Amino acid sequence: MKNFKIDKKIKYSQLIILGSGPAGYTAGIYAGRANLKPFLITGNDCGGQLIKTEHIENWPGEINNISGLKLMNRMQEQVKKNNVKIFNDHINTVNLNVKPFSMFGYNTEYQSDALIIATGASARYLGLPSEEYYKGKGVSACAICDGPFFKNKKVAIVGGGNTALEDALFLSKIVKKIYIIHRNKKFRAEKILISRVMKQINEKKIDLYLNCTIKEILGNENNITGIKIISKKDIKFKKKINIEGLFIAIGHDPNTHIFNKKIKMNNGYIIVKSGNHGNFTQTNIPGIFAAGDVIDHVYKQAITSASSGCMAAIDASRYLEQLQK
Repeated sequence: MKNFKIDKKIKYSQLIILGSGPAGYTAGIYAGRANLKPFLITGNDCGGQLIKTEHIENWPGEINNISGLKLMNRMQEQVKKNNVKIFNDHINTVNLNVKPFSMFGYNTEYQSDALIIATGASARYLGLPSEEYYKGKGVSACAICDGPFFKNKKVAIVGGGNTALEDALFLSKIVKKIYIIHRNKKFRAEKILISRVMKQINEKKIDLYLNCTIKEILGNENNITGIKIISKKDIKFKKKINIEGLFIAIGHDPNTHIFNKKIKMNNGYIIVKSGNHGNFTQTNIPGIFAAGDVIDHVYKQAITSASSGCMAAIDASRYLEQLQK
């Protein structure tokens, strides 16, 4: 039998944007307005992490709460309005050694003279042996997505940042009881969120376990039934908590693995030029820029992602202009 080689389709644009969160969409809006006619490749999670947020209270200009899904849908419509071609594809490998740069999706090869990486981040898990088995069987990293399945049931949340406390406030309207497990002695969240959660704790709607970690996830073939927690301070403290849902909210890791050994990074975060002389989002490879959660391990806000997406589009526009000259 002969071996036939199936050639992938090749699509070219002078600028390609990878990612469809606030950074990617904002880059698309600005690049489209600059008449660059860019391609935007959404990735598997169209809309990014923000679509899992029920209420956004701090988006400038939005006096009333807006859901993350609604905000990202608005951004997508604005992107389309600015002559940006959107591809619902996921890039698996890249070749950045030659120009034009090449990116390989499921059935298509994309090529461009300039590239903006805005691939965002993915939820981090605990790494327990039983965790992978119980994903979708009670273990979740998205309270907004899966919370309604646990109506009037007992659940636990792991974490002490904004996401964990936002999840607790959201779930408090649905579930019977919440246990928050946090490995440190203090929350890392915004003060207004801490205040709201502490009110729920004082009203006995939430039980709090500080300086504690989960040692084991318990369950049967179909569902989790509980967790075992231990104290980081008191080796004698061990407790079993009966729950039916466990929500992991301990942070995210940047989606940059396909760029390993291709672009300079630090702990998975892409290093950009930064500074105050322009070309802020430039990576170590001329023509490749990065924005959003792939460059930011400090602020991690939707608005800061969007602002870096704007900068990346302007940097890419100036690069392409110089390239033409």
